[in-house]
Amino acid sequence: MNAAAHYFVNLMESEASVIARGLRRHDPDLLDRLIEQYQHRLLRYLVYLSGNRELAEDLFQETWIRVLERGHQYDGKHEFSTWLYAVARNLTIDYLRKMSPLSLDGLMEDGEHAPLEPADPRPMAWELMQQHQQAERISAALLRIPAEYRETVMLRFQEGLALDEISTVTRSPLGTVKSRLYRGLNMLMMLLERAQA
Repeated sequence: MNAAAHYFVNLMESEASVIARGLRRHDPDLLDRLIEQYQHRLLRYLVYLSGNRELAEDLFQETWIRVLERGHQYDGKHEFSTWLYAVARNLTIDYLRKMSPLSLDGLMEDGEHAPLEPADPRPMAWELMQQHQQAERISAALLRIPAEYRETVMLRFQEGLALDEISTVTRSPLGTVKSRLYRGLNMLMMLLERAQA
């Protein structure tokens, strides 16, 4: 390996190590940077895998919740994006297996059909029902967290505002917005886990 390649590998390893340490500490600034850096690529990937934009958006949010929950499992030996896409893919496979006896791998290997391209792009009735049920669970849990956290989570994930936009809307410092988002997601996650138990 030449010197330039060795330097690049060391640089990549150190970045991966920094991410791994930050995820173990549940660093809200790191999580925000990762979401900003990977959001478009991850959403495109999920749209491709699921074949449905609305489902992909739900899986996108679930992926980041899983990253928050299980970030300690990322060991930094591989690029973060590799681990992130594996998390997203596993969530997609789990969801599709619940809805269909075929696995994602089976659907992807079927050469007669385009991968996960529904003939009718509109969501199926069961998708609408499940989305509605999931939205009801999230809404109920959101109502149980303090208003300042609920507002920040809703502005970020339901309205799609950037953190600096939320800061402007709420007239709060950016650090406060990040803290509220992190704490709000943790509270929401705990409530949703308790509801499923």
